Amino acid sequence: MLTYAQAGVDDEKTSRALKGIVKMAQATFEFRRGKPGEPREDIGHYAALMDFGEFYLAMTTDGVGTKTLIAEAVGKFDTIGIDMVAMNVNDLLCVGAEPVALVDYLAVREPDERVFEEIGKGLYAGARQAGIAVVGGETAVMPDLMKGFDLAGTALGVVGKDKTITGGKISPGDAVIGIASSGIHSNGLTLARKLLIPRYGLDYEYEGRELWEWLLEPTRIYVKPVLELLESVEVHGLAHITGGGLNNLKRLTNYGFSLEMPPVEGIFRLIHENGVPLEEMFRVFNMGVGMVVVVPREEREEALSVLNKHVESFELGTVRREPGITLENYGIKL
Repeated sequence: MLTYAQAGVDDEKTSRALKGIVKMAQATFEFRRGKPGEPREDIGHYAALMDFGEFYLAMTTDGVGTKTLIAEAVGKFDTIGIDMVAMNVNDLLCVGAEPVALVDYLAVREPDERVFEEIGKGLYAGARQAGIAVVGGETAVMPDLMKGFDLAGTALGVVGKDKTITGGKISPGDAVIGIASSGIHSNGLTLARKLLIPRYGLDYEYEGRELWEWLLEPTRIYVKPVLELLESVEVHGLAHITGGGLNNLKRLTNYGFSLEMPPVEGIFRLIHENGVPLEEMFRVFNMGVGMVVVVPREEREEALSVLNKHVESFELGTVRREPGITLENYGIKL
């Protein structure tokens, strides 16, 4: 049996360590009080919102994480940029914002023209899918600090004040819809790597694909389906299922969720079969659901119709009054 904490990533310890930084960051809000860009204090579950009159500017930052180690191991760098774009723009969507621009940060041990070009191809592909511009960036060459490379970015989006999604409208009885992931995305790779690679090697074939292909599959970008959804139905909540798995839903509301998740398939089945408890799986990975949408019960059919034009989507369950997340078909409570 192996857990995320045993693999080296202790989410609870990280949360405790972050409290001091978060407290200090919140104290800086006073510097913009009454000025353009004043932060909105009652939201920040996926992206920060800053007041610019009739609209909010939304901002988020994220990186690719240890997925870069897989790219290095197989010498394939042309999809990592897609992951970085995806991790940022998908977070912006969760407050109702349309992503518009991104800057990247690439830290390396030494510059490599081929690697840079490949990363650039991924950034272009991700930006094209998301409909954003990559307006700048920074490259840091740090041979004394870096063993490999790190790729991260910061993205901006805009949302009208009357279209902001905070989760405040979520109520018991609302329908919960899942949008399919493309696989493991960019979270939980530390656990997956340390569990699978020593046992099988990256060339191990599983269900017709080599292990490195499963692990490098780019994170799905949800911009087009979600923006169309926002124009078509009333959306009460959006959750990007990243680190923390389904516990990301707790960012949206104090109400609970009664869900039936899809079968455990593909890379998730391989990880589970090699010793990760099912409850831990749902706490770490997206388990086939990369984005969750909460809509009024009467709008669920229209929501599914809009989403399924772009990507496989399915009804997961309902919002309930009691807190917590129950996975009815697995008998698991989170």
